[in-house]
Amino acid sequence: MSMPKGLAAATGMDALTHAIEGYITKGAWELTDMFHLKAIEIIGRSLRASVAGDVKAREDMALAQYVAGMGFSNVGLGLVHGMAHPLSARYNAPHGVACATLLPTILKYNADYTGEKYRDIAKALGVNNVDAMSLEEARVAAVEAVAQLGKDVGIPQTIAELGVKEEDIPAIAKDAFADVCTGGNPRDTSIEEIEMLYKSLL
Repeated sequence: MSMPKGLAAATGMDALTHAIEGYITKGAWELTDMFHLKAIEIIGRSLRASVAGDVKAREDMALAQYVAGMGFSNVGLGLVHGMAHPLSARYNAPHGVACATLLPTILKYNADYTGEKYRDIAKALGVNNVDAMSLEEARVAAVEAVAQLGKDVGIPQTIAELGVKEEDIPAIAKDAFADVCTGGNPRDTSIEEIEMLYKSLL
């Protein structure tokens, strides 16, 4: 309840990343999907107010991060966490901030490998008329809803803001590729593609 706004935003977006990555990771299954979708729903309706200091929203976020943890601790995560860990290790970027800065870009990268799951994410985040959308439209809507939530709570939009320089990228891409979370990503990746993703966020 006493967290400053920046920490509430960072930890809240980390919980959202846990829920979304857990929902689309290779190991996902029906039981964990239930936890992750509920967590996404609670975060979508609560995070903005939590960052603003609303007591009920802070309580809801405490529940949401716990529910997300019950899910992802059983199935693992994906490339967002794999790429975020080197940013925290090398630049002291808060973990949740690193995850949130990367999340929309990696969601776009993974979209074609997730079936109907982005439609479910968009619904959980409160996007209107999702059922009437094409799958491509629903995927775009989900990514845009996540990106807007990050902007609304003050998340940096580039990794340059976290201290990353272009000459650093080959080294951090190797670290990200080797990260334990990366293997769970729904789309198989490579060091070269990770470098491309980092560069797109400078």
